[in-house]
Amino acid sequence: HLNFFFPGWIKTFDDYYRSQVKSILDSFVIKLEQNPNYKFMFTEISYFSLWWSETDKGIQDRVKRLIANGQFEISTGGWVMTDEANAHYYAMLDQLIEGNQWLNNTLGYVPQSGWAVDPFGYSSTMAYLLKRSHFKSMLIQRVHYSIKKHLARERNLEYMWRQQWDSKGNTDIFTHMMPFYSYDIPHTCGPEPAVCCQFDFRRLPGSPFRCPWNINPVAITNENVAQRAAIILDQWKKKATLYKTNVLLVPLGDDFRYMQMEEFDLQFGNYEKIFKYINEHPDLGAQGQFGTLSDYFNTLYKDSATIPGQKPPNLLSLSGDFFSYADRDDHYWSGYFTSRPLQKNLDRVLEHNLRSAEIIFSLTQVQARKHAAANFPSRDFMQKLVDARRALGLFQHHDAITGTAKDFVMVDYGQRLLRALHNVKTIISACSTFLLMKTKTDFTFTEGNLLFKMDQERSSHDSLPTRPILELSSEPKSVLLYNSLGQTRTEVVQLWTSWPFVEVRDQNDQTIHSQIDPFWTEPGVFSSNIYKVSFVAVVPGLSVRRFTIKKVENGQDRKNHLVSVKFLNPDKNYDLKREPFTMEVANSEADFKLETKFLECTFSGSTGLLKSVKTLSNGELYKSEMEFIQYGTKMANEKSGAYLFLPDGEAKPLLLSKPSLIKIVQGPITSEVHVLTPYVHHIVKLFNSPGLDGASVDLINTVDIRNTQNKEVGMRIHTNIENPENIFYSDLNGFQMQRRKYYEKLTLQGNVYPMPTMAYVQDEFRRFSVLSSQASGVANLIPSK
Repeated sequence: HLNFFFPGWIKTFDDYYRSQVKSILDSFVIKLEQNPNYKFMFTEISYFSLWWSETDKGIQDRVKRLIANGQFEISTGGWVMTDEANAHYYAMLDQLIEGNQWLNNTLGYVPQSGWAVDPFGYSSTMAYLLKRSHFKSMLIQRVHYSIKKHLARERNLEYMWRQQWDSKGNTDIFTHMMPFYSYDIPHTCGPEPAVCCQFDFRRLPGSPFRCPWNINPVAITNENVAQRAAIILDQWKKKATLYKTNVLLVPLGDDFRYMQMEEFDLQFGNYEKIFKYINEHPDLGAQGQFGTLSDYFNTLYKDSATIPGQKPPNLLSLSGDFFSYADRDDHYWSGYFTSRPLQKNLDRVLEHNLRSAEIIFSLTQVQARKHAAANFPSRDFMQKLVDARRALGLFQHHDAITGTAKDFVMVDYGQRLLRALHNVKTIISACSTFLLMKTKTDFTFTEGNLLFKMDQERSSHDSLPTRPILELSSEPKSVLLYNSLGQTRTEVVQLWTSWPFVEVRDQNDQTIHSQIDPFWTEPGVFSSNIYKVSFVAVVPGLSVRRFTIKKVENGQDRKNHLVSVKFLNPDKNYDLKREPFTMEVANSEADFKLETKFLECTFSGSTGLLKSVKTLSNGELYKSEMEFIQYGTKMANEKSGAYLFLPDGEAKPLLLSKPSLIKIVQGPITSEVHVLTPYVHHIVKLFNSPGLDGASVDLINTVDIRNTQNKEVGMRIHTNIENPENIFYSDLNGFQMQRRKYYEKLTLQGNVYPMPTMAYVQDEFRRFSVLSSQASGVANLIPSK
């Protein structure tokens, strides 16, 4: 018997716990103690750890006994049942560690089997993480119905899942794929849900739950047990023909089941009678018993004389992933690759800051102990890190980072992420201060009274980030740059200041070149008291470096440069005489170019969009012609939404007329092209930097479609890559690249794949890569596009 919980979906995490989860966990202990043959399984440690913290030692000891005698199993043991399409491998692994570490520290328990019945498609990255975490076996469910049908026909629903780079089988993990539509009881006993539903005893007459096929269960009695056992045994045998072994798994659970004691009695009691009858009649050729997931796998290994975790006889190996998922017809679940992109981005921002905080906290801890700095709040900061890991882990839930939860639930997730982000930034700021202090024992920490502010601020979880404004004077202000990576980074740094003329000095107190940009309050209007300062910084790995910036007068620092601004074919007049920038208007639709040390970019004079990129080192020209596209949705009952992508046809151009504004901002360190359209504010940014940022083109799209309905916006890039077979590559969780191919037999939405971090298309000589700041969807529907 098992249960499936959602750490947020229709209700918030806390609401689900109070209204449903707590009563289930309270009940299972009592019911399992009544009969040593009863079994129960649980997965999400986010819920279990909360329940555990509210129980007394007596209940805790009883749970430990149930675990010790094999009645209670915790599968996977992650903080949540993670999404596998949008999540980054760092967060997937972090939530797995957080849950398993809690289990090991609290219960001395180590899960053996992976259980993932509800993620909307599966990544081989998760299989690899489980294998490397010493899991022996795993189970999956939501796989494209045609793939299930094919594997079932060949009896290959159980296989060894192997990583695509592995030629020896060192990464193999035994995998069980459930064969039918769903994981609920009507779809787990056999191929006929109308029959299986008759053995979901929660739906007995008098219950508010009924079988949709209008044939409801009947209680098992001495008079009908032979007949009822024969019916369900027929389903079990039909299901068994889809597998190669003599052991069959029949999960008995569903979402938030066993909330009342009565359901335990109904399910356990009736199935116990069926098992007793079958086991007493060997002529039926079967035996039945309650078991957990690991009981199933261990019985299978024993029956096939296989060492647990090794390959049973006659099983094939399979490599690759299971995207994109469809459960029926053309219902491809590729919509959630792009749902709620702002929250997907906040997830990635927290990941970056959490890892940075963990590293600098560890470095600071060493110094605090070395200098006996008793005032350093190690315990408080460690708790903040744990809380942040758990907030990030909770958001990896397959209805959170996917964007498929209710609006108010997404608000709850967002607020948790924002609190975590605030806490880890507090740690980074405080630790940076500590590391720079000469007398470590003088350090004191007061919440909300930090010496340094972080470079980005968010007023709410659903707002775009802003930067603090440095109020400058003739006295230098310190700017700390922290590099959490192990190698030197050379990048352009941008700050917001109150004054346009500045002097920037590096860690060696040498004046360096800086650039001043206007801060735009409206598309063609800039602020008179906020300015953007850019400079190139070099910071060694695992270090903090101090730069200074101060106010100077116009012309006082010859290394301080103002940008020039050009409005191209504006649809209204702008004030061009505002100091201190040089501004002009050009009425021309001729293409224009911007150049850095590495790249020359050509833009359309009529649209402002990128057309091509030339690498100056070898003169290679990459066609990079951009356009924005839009999809409508089918007018049937099922429409595109948080889960599904159901377009009404091919994409149509989003820009049906010329942009309302094209703005070119050019300087010695950064240059930008702004294109303003009714739905998208598009910015192309180039960095004249010797670092990696100087060898790429930065694209920023701020999309606002709040005033429209049933419109989905995409960006398409036309390249000159020779790719007649429509083959491209997208990443799996930022961990590995997966080959993709366009298939005409699939629908448009079936050719869309997850892109957590990057995708590329290539030919024999060239590669064109796109990297994203948050998870999205990607397709190569037309050769070279």
